Amino acid sequence: MGHDFNSSEWHSAVGELVAARDGDALGSCLAAAVDTLVGHEGTCLLAFHRNASPEVLHHSLEPDEQAHYLDRYLAGPYLLDPLYQLALDPERPAVCRFRDKVPDRFRSSEYYRQYCERTHLLDEMDYLHPVSADTTLAYVIGRQTRMFSRVELDRLVAVAPTVAASIAEIWRRPRVAVADAATDAEMHRRLTHCFETFGESVLTDREREISQLLLRGHSSKSVARELDIAPGTVMVHKRNLFSKLGISSQYQLFSLFIDSLRD
Repeated sequence: MGHDFNSSEWHSAVGELVAARDGDALGSCLAAAVDTLVGHEGTCLLAFHRNASPEVLHHSLEPDEQAHYLDRYLAGPYLLDPLYQLALDPERPAVCRFRDKVPDRFRSSEYYRQYCERTHLLDEMDYLHPVSADTTLAYVIGRQTRMFSRVELDRLVAVAPTVAASIAEIWRRPRVAVADAATDAEMHRRLTHCFETFGESVLTDREREISQLLLRGHSSKSVARELDIAPGTVMVHKRNLFSKLGISSQYQLFSLFIDSLRD
């Protein structure tokens, strides 16, 4: 278990955080400060934009984890990420435990199997801090070896103001541009268009709505609640859309969607 807020380790880490001179150093110091309280296996700071692809501001992932979790994620599957959806929701929380905010069948979804399960994260705490009407910063703290304890969760909630102030400062400080803004926005528009129009040549509007919710990890009952229709009606639409797409499983639905992003 980590140290508490009265420990010399925590106060030393906070001192280094205050003294950090650039965004990258600030990100590293923030990760180290949190580590003194709870211990973790990696952090990632993302800027989620309403009209552009997500931007990675800092991370403490290993190179192979970066290639899988970030590079592939940014190529389009972020559109299925519950955290991305939550970050852009006007009623988003300031801090939340990821496992408490996902759709009911998320952990059996192909998105989870392909992009979350392979990161080997057992638990995750997320901080969401809006910096404009169209951009929200998301700071992810991951745990691979064990779940956060009740004491650790309380510490993570208590440190939320420090995290919010630190990530806002990282956002304000100069950073090296990793992509042209116009190109990035165009890519996001293309990916969003692919998601919103997926299957439109053969599916009805209602079937496309249901396919989008299924891709995001909702069960048939959850889809029914989201669309305010009967579960039996959802099952009928699901059978029809599977038949029209020539598939028989959620895995095949996910594969078709990923293929559509590459066209």
